[in-house]
Amino acid sequence: MKRLLACVLVAFSTTALAATNPLTVPSKLEPKWQQKTREVFKQAIEIPSVHNRGEMPRMAKVLGDQFRAAGIPEADIHVMPYEALPGDKTVALIVRWRSPHPTKKPMLILGHMDVVEAKREDWKNDPFVFREEGGYFLGRGASDMKNGDVATTMAAVKLMSEGFKPNRDIIFFYSGDEETRGIGATLGASEWRNLTEAEFGLNADGGCGAYDKNFRPIGCGISTAEKTFQTYFLATHNPGGHSSRPRPDNAIYELADALKALQNHRFTPMLNDTSRGYFQERAKQEGDSPLGQAIRRWLANPNDGAAADEIEANPLEVGLTRTRCVATMLEGGHADNALPQMAKATVNCRIMPGVDPKDVQSEIQQFVGPKVEVVPDPNYIGQSTPPSPLRPDVLKAVTDAIQKIHGPAMRVYPLMSTGASDGSFFRAKGIPVYDVDGSWGISPDDERAHGLDERIPVRAMYDDVVHWETIIRELAGR
Repeated sequence: MKRLLACVLVAFSTTALAATNPLTVPSKLEPKWQQKTREVFKQAIEIPSVHNRGEMPRMAKVLGDQFRAAGIPEADIHVMPYEALPGDKTVALIVRWRSPHPTKKPMLILGHMDVVEAKREDWKNDPFVFREEGGYFLGRGASDMKNGDVATTMAAVKLMSEGFKPNRDIIFFYSGDEETRGIGATLGASEWRNLTEAEFGLNADGGCGAYDKNFRPIGCGISTAEKTFQTYFLATHNPGGHSSRPRPDNAIYELADALKALQNHRFTPMLNDTSRGYFQERAKQEGDSPLGQAIRRWLANPNDGAAADEIEANPLEVGLTRTRCVATMLEGGHADNALPQMAKATVNCRIMPGVDPKDVQSEIQQFVGPKVEVVPDPNYIGQSTPPSPLRPDVLKAVTDAIQKIHGPAMRVYPLMSTGASDGSFFRAKGIPVYDVDGSWGISPDDERAHGLDERIPVRAMYDDVVHWETIIRELAGR
């Protein structure tokens, strides 16, 4: 996903149960359903559903056909065309599995069908050719997030084949542009609301349980809050002139000073219910380590900026205590023998829930000074969304699913994502969303989403079907 979602995975206590290589443990999914899942996953991986390639309808058909074959009537399968970027036509897929006798409000399951571009010349093997190697499935979208699309679909299809009758309607929403602008989710949460109205949503675009490189269980974070994604452009302007006669003012130097101020600036640390729950769990895991002591100091005094800085010095905790902004692109000048008339930097911010992006813009403007223009990216104006309340029924269902697969050593706790996903658009419109996918990995140090040789453990792909089957049974069972 464009905005690097997903769980910040944290190492479980060294007192965890004896480590066993999870790649060698058989999946709890029955062999015939493993084969069906593999077939659909292969089809999905081999569709290059990248923006501007026009392949999204084919991806929607692969998923839609599974629901059709399982008995969902055509009237409840909607392929919704829309334009993501100028000239980039795509589609979303919305499927409703109706309850014969609903006693609860509908439940929404979210995913996205698009993937980040992968160039053949960069990869050892073709990224859009499905491969199985060394206990892994490989290919673009293997972990972000055709795994979740296929797992949620196959879990529903399996339940239908077994005669399961939900006590609430279950709506499946798969967008076609999460990796670019999120127009599909925007429409899904607003103009298409008659098709997506639900009591709450479960997002498959956010990992949960995992193992570290020594095969010890790693905690499972249910993301109940997301930072707001917002890009700003910082620009300086100057009359310029001949490079042989330098001016005392210079657009590039002034921008460099502003970026240095940005690097050194620290936004005010903030705690919310989600991050407090997360750090309470982390304090237990860390014990009396320096990080554990810093966490406890910060929990006791959320205004302790020094403690927050110490926490964020740990690479796994970056971005969890405050708003963070970072320069990501630069441009400036027009000739090597001319003074620059303009210099511009792209600054990407991940803003704490509840903070208005306009306030962040004002704060940046204040510390960079009046000579620097600060404006938001007009193509994407972020919306601050409140954390979703941690529902006991969702927490129980996810805990049961995770521990059914991984055992009691896999702890479950709330988490604030430092990125953003389609779920943020639904949260902004009043539908609480929880990131609860179950396709685990081996180590957060081996995260390959958006990168080369993207992969997922074979067993994890199959276990994810069991994960979603368990969650659906608990939250929509009689």
